[in-house]
Amino acid sequence: MDEGAVDRLAAAILRTLGDRSIFVVGAGRSGLVARAFAMRLMHLGFSVHVVGETTTPRMDPGDLLIVISGSGETLYPSTIAREAKKLGGVIAAITSYPDSTIGRLADVVVTIRGRIKPETTTDYESRQIMGIHEPLTPLGTLFELSTMIFCDALVSELASRLGKTEEDIARRHASLE
Repeated sequence: MDEGAVDRLAAAILRTLGDRSIFVVGAGRSGLVARAFAMRLMHLGFSVHVVGETTTPRMDPGDLLIVISGSGETLYPSTIAREAKKLGGVIAAITSYPDSTIGRLADVVVTIRGRIKPETTTDYESRQIMGIHEPLTPLGTLFELSTMIFCDALVSELASRLGKTEEDIARRHASLE
């Protein structure tokens, strides 16, 4: 991974402390990863919202939108990213394709490699001769799992930078479960 990109994402998140909000968006399983990331950011004390929820407030200039999209082309997240850009938001993309629509809109791009699109060479023998080996996981699974691990690692880094302990995090954990 590009450590500079990771540091830029961490810095963008830290800049929201105080009077800025973080919004997260993704579709499908990437959306579930985004929701899990939002929960952990909330545990650290950030003002964070999942786009599309009924309690999501307006985005103001300078707020941060984190878009998680393996392909970087998924319609819903790319539409949200375009709108956030018009509103003066800072866009961070976590994607496998930095040159995608979402990647080009983003101010910060963290690239996480993972198979998103099915292999185009379907003949097994041809793939073996060419050295093309498909992973055993379908579609975007590698991206989604890798992104979940990355987001949890980033939360640990943010907690360290903020001096937060596990007890601090636990105090913000849901109590109505």
